[in-house]
Amino acid sequence: MPDSVLRVVHDGATARVTLTRPEVRNAFNAELIAALRSTFERLGTDASVRAIVLDGEGKTFCGGADVNWMRGSLALSEAENVADAEGMSQMYRTIDRCPKPTIASIHGGALGGGAGLAAVCDIVLSTPETIYGFTETKLGILPAVISPFVLAKIGVSHARALFLTGERFSAERARAIGLVHEVHEPAELAARLRAILTECATAGPSAVAAAKSLVHAVRAASYDESQSLTARAIAKQRTSAEGQEGLHAFLEHRPAAWHA
Repeated sequence: MPDSVLRVVHDGATARVTLTRPEVRNAFNAELIAALRSTFERLGTDASVRAIVLDGEGKTFCGGADVNWMRGSLALSEAENVADAEGMSQMYRTIDRCPKPTIASIHGGALGGGAGLAAVCDIVLSTPETIYGFTETKLGILPAVISPFVLAKIGVSHARALFLTGERFSAERARAIGLVHEVHEPAELAARLRAILTECATAGPSAVAAAKSLVHAVRAASYDESQSLTARAIAKQRTSAEGQEGLHAFLEHRPAAWHA
């Protein structure tokens, strides 16, 4: 993967994906969008990867859309704009549905599409000074592509307040509405990230993937649908090789085979 937009570094069972466009606040352009999608598709199927960390190089995690990329969109037809937006939506969905735990480590700012990245990661850690915002309406456009993921994360009430004003807000407010899970000083954030990765290494890989899929399926189902769905999901996992090993390990008071 070219370092001009993205860098992937493997450290044991962890893959760290770093946005590498600090000169433009790691803003999105077509190349970065395509690189994120292909990277998460690849890492999602890599059996050696147990967790993925997403962060940004420089002073800002992700400042949203690149100015030059937005300038180019002025010349696109409505149909071309639809295709462009659908490509970006697929990038977010790929991260959202990645079967590996995804942990965002956010600093500086996460604005517009950058806040969308926070919405699609499983665990989001932030430094206290980080500024968030769904700022699209300030430009006369909409947070449309990120809206399904943001609504799932923070709910309708907070989305209505923040989408309509386009206001920027603090890390603490982001934590209060559920966009961010924890806020730590930089040194503490690094330690907390290591602790989370340690926890990930002790969970069954196929169970983690199934649990993440279950969250999406149950949220979209009625109770009657979810009753059958959840019963079949737990039965399948209990009778799988990993489920059998995990239960035997628990009963025998030993670490399961997948523990790192």
